[in-house]
Amino acid sequence: MTESMPTPGLPSRLLADPEMIAACKVRDFADIFRLAKVKAGFYPSRIARLCELTPSRVGEVIAGSRKITNMTVIERIADGLRIPGHMVGLTPRDWEQPTPSRATESSTPTTVVAATVVAATDPTPPSRELDDILAIAAGTRATPAVLRSLQSSIEDYWRRDDEHGGEALRPAVLGQLGYVLEILRDATDPNFRRSLHGIAAELARLAGWTYFDARQYSAARGYFTDALRLAREINDRPFIANVLSCLSLQATYEDKDQDAITLAQAAQDSARLYGGTPRLMAMLSMREAFGHASARDQAATHLAIEDAHHHFSRINPGDDDPAWVQYFDQTKLTVDTGIALSQLGDATAAQPLIEQALRSEPVTNLRGRAFHSFWLARTQLQAQELELACTTAGAALDLAAEAASPRVFAHLQEFRQSLAPYRSAQPVAELSARIRDIVR
Repeated sequence: MTESMPTPGLPSRLLADPEMIAACKVRDFADIFRLAKVKAGFYPSRIARLCELTPSRVGEVIAGSRKITNMTVIERIADGLRIPGHMVGLTPRDWEQPTPSRATESSTPTTVVAATVVAATDPTPPSRELDDILAIAAGTRATPAVLRSLQSSIEDYWRRDDEHGGEALRPAVLGQLGYVLEILRDATDPNFRRSLHGIAAELARLAGWTYFDARQYSAARGYFTDALRLAREINDRPFIANVLSCLSLQATYEDKDQDAITLAQAAQDSARLYGGTPRLMAMLSMREAFGHASARDQAATHLAIEDAHHHFSRINPGDDDPAWVQYFDQTKLTVDTGIALSQLGDATAAQPLIEQALRSEPVTNLRGRAFHSFWLARTQLQAQELELACTTAGAALDLAAEAASPRVFAHLQEFRQSLAPYRSAQPVAELSARIRDIVR
């Protein structure tokens, strides 16, 4: 049998195979490629051609000597082998046929089940359909124990996102979001409904964050918008402010400086209506500082930083901070200040702040340390400390590879480009080769 007329992708029988479903769920591409070869006759050369990879790289993946974590490559594999997006934690691909959603076939007590939620949960693999059928038959009531369990899951998701990134978490988060919306449909107690709206809003924001970290900004914006609608249903002004701050941060990544500033200021306005705590106001002021720094507005950036530090100085142990803002501690304030100053080009002020934060930051926070190490490297380069900058960027690359954050990888690609004037220096050549090898 020749490979001159390949089928468009993997056969449906293989995509329904429990082994393939399990491999896709955890993005075990070694197993995915092995199953494609053994059960569908897709040899490495053919996989390479369909997925725009080299045959040697496919062979290395199958042998287990190389892993695939880059989101762009994962998308190419899904498209090349015609693996539906939901199977590997992606949004539905352009080539997938739309499938009617259960969520749109029945009326619901809330209007917040947006297209992004539906798209991420349908179509589902057979095992998920069976779970849904059994769950509908059994019914799930909102109880204090259920609410505590759901909130505990969210806290665990955020901890794991901090430590390892959100890619592997996304299928679980989207599944739980759909589960909570199902419970919400049947809940009648006003207190339970309010709690469920809040939990659904937190899950939608977390889903948006995982897409943002993967640099899939359109999908991220959709889930952030869902989170806003859910929070608006219960008039949760602090959480609305929190989501607006996420959208502000994303706007800085999309080079929409004025949007970032406007969203951060709107977040502060929303928080003030509730009497936002000093910690929350400090975090929101730093988001505004990022917008001004991205726009290279020195005066406005320093003013926003001063506001952030002023608010932070007013924090009291008895403040009723929402759980989701408690991450914004002294270390976070310090490193964010350093990053904003680095964006302005003030390496002298920025470098010691980022170094101080990295000494205090938990070693388990892989993605955060990778991100902050990149900023330290960038600041060291601004200070003309070339060899030290390359060493720090190398450490950031190691952390980013472990956390598998496309957002950090993109920063490192930008850093590699900024090293072009020094390409003949040995540390630069070695680092560039490492980045090129890992981030592709």
